[in-house]
Amino acid sequence: MSDVKPIPDGYPVVSPALAIDGAAQAIDFYKRVFGAAERFRMPGPEGTIAHCELLFGDSVVMIGDPAPEMGFRDPKSVGGTPVNLYTYVEDADAAHAAALAAGARELQAPETQFYGDRTAAFEDPWGHRWTVSTHVEEVSPEEMEKRMAQLG
Repeated sequence: MSDVKPIPDGYPVVSPALAIDGAAQAIDFYKRVFGAAERFRMPGPEGTIAHCELLFGDSVVMIGDPAPEMGFRDPKSVGGTPVNLYTYVEDADAAHAAALAAGARELQAPETQFYGDRTAAFEDPWGHRWTVSTHVEEVSPEEMEKRMAQLG
């Protein structure tokens, strides 16, 4: 029997992998905006990033320059992204402001939601959509449903 674990230590069950044309610059952006820590980086040909792992708290986000021959395409090459990365942070307002200062495009100004999170959304300079969120109120499922109904 092998001692190799099917899910390695230090990896959550789901880890997004983002194709980014300009991965090195995006890594710096995520470090500044989210305080992400770089676990490791594998260089690719001609100054590209083949693979990088960033730690966002206890989550791993994998990043690399596009590899279309492997089906790894960035949002700008396919006309946008259907994915939103919902990310908890200590201060959604501050993370949102830092993202905008670093070149992100605002999608939603900071606002407290009916479900108890204060959220803001932006598209990073590489076309990935992020919602930054800070949990500010405990809301029961019943209260959440009531508040949602009041929204109309």
